[in-house]
Amino acid sequence: MEDAGKLLTFLREELRTRREQGCDTSEVEGEVTLLEEQGAEGRLSRLCELCEVLERLEPDSRFRYCEPSDLATIRRERPEGPRILGAEIGKDVLADETLGAWLGRVAGCMLGKPVEGWKRRQIQVLLDACGERTLCDYFQAPEADGRGCVGAMLADGAILRGNITRGVRDDDTDYTIVGLRILEAHGKGFEPANVARFWLRHLPYEGTCTAERVAYRNFVNGIWPPRSATWRNPYREWIGAQIRADPWGYACPGRPQEAASLAFRDASISHTRNGIYGEMWAAAMIAAAFVVKEPKQLVRIGLSEIPRNCRLAEAIQEVLAWREEDRSAEDATENILEQHGHYHPVHTVNNAAIVAMSLLWGEKDFTRSVSLAVTAGLDTDCNGATVGSVVGAIIGADAIPDHWKGPLNDRLESLVAGDTDAAISDLARRTLAVQTPPPER
Repeated sequence: MEDAGKLLTFLREELRTRREQGCDTSEVEGEVTLLEEQGAEGRLSRLCELCEVLERLEPDSRFRYCEPSDLATIRRERPEGPRILGAEIGKDVLADETLGAWLGRVAGCMLGKPVEGWKRRQIQVLLDACGERTLCDYFQAPEADGRGCVGAMLADGAILRGNITRGVRDDDTDYTIVGLRILEAHGKGFEPANVARFWLRHLPYEGTCTAERVAYRNFVNGIWPPRSATWRNPYREWIGAQIRADPWGYACPGRPQEAASLAFRDASISHTRNGIYGEMWAAAMIAAAFVVKEPKQLVRIGLSEIPRNCRLAEAIQEVLAWREEDRSAEDATENILEQHGHYHPVHTVNNAAIVAMSLLWGEKDFTRSVSLAVTAGLDTDCNGATVGSVVGAIIGADAIPDHWKGPLNDRLESLVAGDTDAAISDLARRTLAVQTPPPER
């Protein structure tokens, strides 16, 4: 039986989502407010009815975006782009770049993990308390800051500089392993239902968050893809799918369209619209990064796999324009946070814009790139991981500075049954085994 309190929570978040999708929610919002205030008898049935009303809403005619959630229409609405990139990559180089992508992802995630959810100014206070003008290494705890003990906010000392001995478990890296395992089990012909079943069998429910947790609940209740992405899921445009993009890019070096297609199948079990596009964009960028080494080109290649007239594409195009105008990274970051501040801190649009900014101003420098991603705030571990993955694929493992990869000691923990304590080098080796070789020129 449904609970009125939980339904009210869902409706509040769903109202926000539907407003962002261009729907007029004013009447439903007014009724929800009355039900909250009055606590009227019989409100449970009315709340259920309002859920159905919201689901049937269509965007207002003034909504200027085209945001489909099926692959055929997404492809029809995307701009021109290179679907396959010719390449001449030696086996040793490809192995180094694949390992670099894995190491970059783990290191970027570890960098952002201590300050996940922090605001930009809070992170700067921490750096000031540590006597550091910029972020050039993993975070450390300040001895004393005199401003409310910012250091006390760092919950886990094991993920701070000097204490790191491995990549600790995080959902951002759990899903990278999940994707690899799905490719090992089913190859590139996997279906969305294969992903759903893998989650049920190998991923603990408590290791999931937001859209993934709702989708998992839906699987248990017999609601399968694609319905699992929409049934009582107000988080379906949040960042959860984007953090699952990497294994599809790793498996398709030089093949951004193929990577985006695999990402779509994965994303569609839990996300719609911009939630799907975030994963497709990131997967295409990562696939291209094994061949194309210029961040500006990579960002545009990612955009060529998603609808040209969606909110995510618009936000990233703005970031590209600011780079062309030679604005500073600080100005670009402030613009992102201001213009997209109405989104939840773990929405896809605002965080993807931060990823794009970090790649464009990071200019292939691993330290600068991941540091820009993390010091911007919002979903810091997710953004650090994605940026680290892209740059790691660009430059390869050998070029990642030792102070980032050394403390990891080639170890990554996860909640994925069968891979709870893996060697990062072995994960990279297994990835090579499922890769589609880069096409020849």
